[in-house]
Amino acid sequence: MTNFDLYRLKKAGMSNLVLNQFLDFISNVTADDRQHPVLLLLPKFIRQATMKHKGLFWERFKQLDIKALRQEFLRFPSFSILDKAYPEYLREIYNPPVLLFYQGDIKLLAMEKIAFVGSRACSKQGITSIQKIIKELGNQFVVISGLARGIDTACHLAAIKNGGRTISVIGTGLDVSYPRENEQLQSFIAKNHLIITEYGPGEQALKYHFPDRNRIIAGLSRGVVVSEAKRRSGSLITCERAMESGRDVFAIPGNISDGLSDGCHHLIQEGAKLVYQGQDILSEYTY
Repeated sequence: MTNFDLYRLKKAGMSNLVLNQFLDFISNVTADDRQHPVLLLLPKFIRQATMKHKGLFWERFKQLDIKALRQEFLRFPSFSILDKAYPEYLREIYNPPVLLFYQGDIKLLAMEKIAFVGSRACSKQGITSIQKIIKELGNQFVVISGLARGIDTACHLAAIKNGGRTISVIGTGLDVSYPRENEQLQSFIAKNHLIITEYGPGEQALKYHFPDRNRIIAGLSRGVVVSEAKRRSGSLITCERAMESGRDVFAIPGNISDGLSDGCHHLIQEGAKLVYQGQDILSEYTY
């Protein structure tokens, strides 16, 4: 099974979850079946798989222009769950991304990483708090975030300004800039740090991409720091994914009168560690 085979299955409409099931299936086939090319086992898997629209999948799979698809696939380097470069932390989560495209320094995936998430509509106080904590971490972690406006952008910029390293996990193809105002920042990170995504070239920012992206942010990290999250926000989804995967969750407290940090305060009530300085995080990982 090659990375291109995985991309081909995705383009035909196989979800990441079903792709994981297919990989489990082929890892448990009989000795006789192992003598055949992997994709020849696909009909046998599809018959017993719990995937929707099997007929539509087969039609798309047969109609794919393999030459054009390969050119599209080769636009950006990739790694898969079958490769040694795949981070072990990420492999542990539920429904780990089977195939990831990247731009930049893939060696950053092997370093200690911590994620920062928060509101897109953040306050100046929220940005200042993030800048303070990232500076106080002293570049001991690679900073991961999602390149969204607001807290995400502040995290990436703070890491860069302090001479650290940063990873962006985005919810589009690598050739798509979202949000548009971060086009230059995205280009800079792609050249000097690392951007990863599970979406192929040309894929646009769709609403459901971002909760899926959040599981990758949480899965790559030893811990997740959340700032200025409301009670119902994507940041709390990231924290939920982090807790499900046994990751640490840190919350920065905020103003109790404007509601911007209600989600952070709820996390603290539920057992997240309150942090107001970098040492609060470092003390969890230094012995």
